[in-house]
Amino acid sequence: MRDKDSVKLYLCNEMSYNTQNIEIETPGNWPDYELLDSGNGFKLERFGKHILIRPEPKALWSKSLQDKEWYDRAHTIFKPGAGFGKAGKEDSGTWEQLKKMPEQWNIKYTGAGKLHLNLRLGLTAFKHVGVFPEQATNWDWIYSQSLKIASNLHRDTNSQQHPKVLNIFAYTGGATLAARCAGAEVTHVDSVKQVVNWAKENMAQSGLDNIRWIVDDAFKFVKREARRGNLYNGLILDPPAYGHGPNGERWKLDELLFQLLQECSKIVAPQNSFVVLNLYSNGYSALLAKTALEKAFGKDGNYSCGELVLSDSFGKHIPLSVFARLVR
Repeated sequence: MRDKDSVKLYLCNEMSYNTQNIEIETPGNWPDYELLDSGNGFKLERFGKHILIRPEPKALWSKSLQDKEWYDRAHTIFKPGAGFGKAGKEDSGTWEQLKKMPEQWNIKYTGAGKLHLNLRLGLTAFKHVGVFPEQATNWDWIYSQSLKIASNLHRDTNSQQHPKVLNIFAYTGGATLAARCAGAEVTHVDSVKQVVNWAKENMAQSGLDNIRWIVDDAFKFVKREARRGNLYNGLILDPPAYGHGPNGERWKLDELLFQLLQECSKIVAPQNSFVVLNLYSNGYSALLAKTALEKAFGKDGNYSCGELVLSDSFGKHIPLSVFARLVR
């Protein structure tokens, strides 16, 4: 379900020479999603039956199709507001309808085995629609790791023990549902009640149940879990650049990321466990994410890192986030 290329990064100095692999991942074989074209700061995307035009600052090149063809195909276009793209500002704006379409609709994602998701999408005031398509490769990976850990726990304990997975900054729950499809006991934490309710809808529409829902500040929740001595077999982190908890708690990635990772290291099991860190903030590299994870969690385990990319039908590649992963 994914296409991967290996990019070699050479780190040299007068005393040493070594190589590290940076993985490039992009979703493959997803009938309900397609990046049709990109360029001039926008992308033309199909979600199910509906085609959207959304801003994409990383699309620095020219469009392959003419503007008229974009508008002829699209159902709606997002028009940014005055604060769009400014540091610390929400990417707010409005949707301009070009053709009739519903404000809410569903798409499906099918991976390996029992990984079947039914996701409700919607036109929000912040250009998002409830899913980040490039995250599909993370869903695949989380599903696979959860299955492996479940098998290991069964073998080691001779019981039907299920992996415990924690997803913080969990948004509408794609990663949560991927872990649940593998049979994991999942705790989903987000500070926005409406978003948690959206994730609950996705759970029900995907035919899943028994997910633990928490509306809370992610950092505070992790600290409480550490004090309680609770351990998880899986940890999923997708922190925003800026944010606020339900009681006004302030989050700034540049200031708090490493402290968060240090606290998280206290709640991940030393064996039969995984961690995935996803970062969208501009200026953060895959190697930075991997280094931060290594320094917080220590040398035990296997680390990897890379970029999540969307490729349009003309072969132009948009790198949208970086990730680092740990497997113990």
